[in-house]
Amino acid sequence: MKLAEFNTADTAAAAEALKPCIDVRRWVEAITAARPFASRAALLDFAAATASPFTAAEVEAALAHHPRIGERPTASTAEASMSRSEQSAVDPSDNGTATALAAGNVAYEEKFGRVFLIRAAGRTAPEILAALNTRLSNSPAEEDAIVAQQLREIALLRLEGVISE
Repeated sequence: MKLAEFNTADTAAAAEALKPCIDVRRWVEAITAARPFASRAALLDFAAATASPFTAAEVEAALAHHPRIGERPTASTAEASMSRSEQSAVDPSDNGTATALAAGNVAYEEKFGRVFLIRAAGRTAPEILAALNTRLSNSPAEEDAIVAQQLREIALLRLEGVISE
């Protein structure tokens, strides 16, 4: 969607364009209410500021939509399509990496009670696996901060893909 279209779309249409980026109601409502934006850069700056910080409840709600790293969502939604694209560096036919990621996902979920989240776009499978293994040594408080930051990065990258100049 072009920025001009986003700026003039009705509120519901603008919100629907934003929700696949991150389904956090406060973030979506704040951005739609702040329209029109003079430039894409102004939109991205506002979105970044609005995403910091996400509350613990917002993080939890957003994580409900994220698949495990290494598992490709099969739904035909915009969010599922974005996730498949972001995880394209994780080759499910690479049995060694797939097995290590699956084991790491289980260990992470047992320790932190949620799926492991990382901005996968631009990272290789070995980088993702290394980050997963490193983050397993974090405290819950350290991990909370990292997860919120990763969600912000994902939301902004997705927004960059959704809204063009």
